[in-house]
Amino acid sequence: AHPKYGSILASSSYDGRVLIWRETSPPSSTPNASPSWSKVAEFGLHTASVNLISWSPHESGCLLACASSDGSVSVLEFKEPSWEHQIFAAHGAGVNSVSWAPSSVPGSLVSSKVEAGAVRRFVTGGSDCLVKIWDWSPDQKTYTPTLTLSGHTDWVRDVAFAPTLLQKSYIASASQDKTVRIWTSDALHPNEWKSTVLNFEAVLWRVSWSLSGNVLAVSGGDNKVSLWKENMKGEWDCVKWIEE
Repeated sequence: AHPKYGSILASSSYDGRVLIWRETSPPSSTPNASPSWSKVAEFGLHTASVNLISWSPHESGCLLACASSDGSVSVLEFKEPSWEHQIFAAHGAGVNSVSWAPSSVPGSLVSSKVEAGAVRRFVTGGSDCLVKIWDWSPDQKTYTPTLTLSGHTDWVRDVAFAPTLLQKSYIASASQDKTVRIWTSDALHPNEWKSTVLNFEAVLWRVSWSLSGNVLAVSGGDNKVSLWKENMKGEWDCVKWIEE
């Protein structure tokens, strides 16, 4: 988690459990001793493997989203001094990945027409070949699916929201159909998403954005990693292959 919440670590496993760990500093009597980690919370909300967990941006709160093969997503929230949780159905065939959106609305830093404020939004990818965007509903006190993005023809193995706060939002999705789709939406039309397809020769496992949000890394079943960048025409170019 973000350092503002302390040294907190989360782990997940095939047994359906999610564990929360906190680092404990050594006592003053033994200042040279190594810090230790102790389990502070355990959640057994899921009935199958928890495939991926993701901490939210700290501006949104101390939130942990968990994607499970049982088809559901859980969101754990730390509210001093205890943890609260929600769990809801997401992808019937199983949830493979989850990624939080930036906490600020796209364009809020560069346009006075876009309302600023903390956002609680994440994206999921499932074995039903779909990508879904979820938003926090203050009225219903839960997360609701606001958009479903279709186009993949096999399991969506990974999704990643780009950490950019400029005029566009970017989501990358990697699939066993040997494609990556880069979904884009601009600040004035937040519910309209267009996708660009990148074709590969192998099934794809993971996508990850650089901290600045302008370079995308893709890994696949051929043991290769490629780096992609958008050019001035809005097209995506491969700028490097890593095959070592």
